[in-house]
Amino acid sequence: MVDNPWSFGSSCGELAGIDLTGWRVEAADGHIGEVDEHSDKAGNAYLVVDAGGWIFGKLLIPAGAVKRVDRDRRTLHLSLSRGRVEDAPQFLPDQHRADREYREDIVEYYWKTGPC
Repeated sequence: MVDNPWSFGSSCGELAGIDLTGWRVEAADGHIGEVDEHSDKAGNAYLVVDAGGWIFGKLLIPAGAVKRVDRDRRTLHLSLSRGRVEDAPQFLPDQHRADREYREDIVEYYWKTGPC
């Protein structure tokens, strides 16, 4: 993962202006879901992922967790395991979208709780 969790890393290439909605999201060890919405705003870039049937609800994943982008297959590859994502703090869009404390919790969970 990158130093700034709310920015895409340089290995992702330029993503500004690309609509990632519907792109596949893959963990290091398997499929997670599809991008439901996203932001590519510098310092506030993230994915909201619809995990379908294996997790109830949606997930907020900071852009810094994206390690590789496959434009041909419309797939984002994360540096996270499925287990790490599955156990992440629940994302409730109406409550958490602009909640600074929630975002700090997400960064703490993904970046500071050990190996991904």
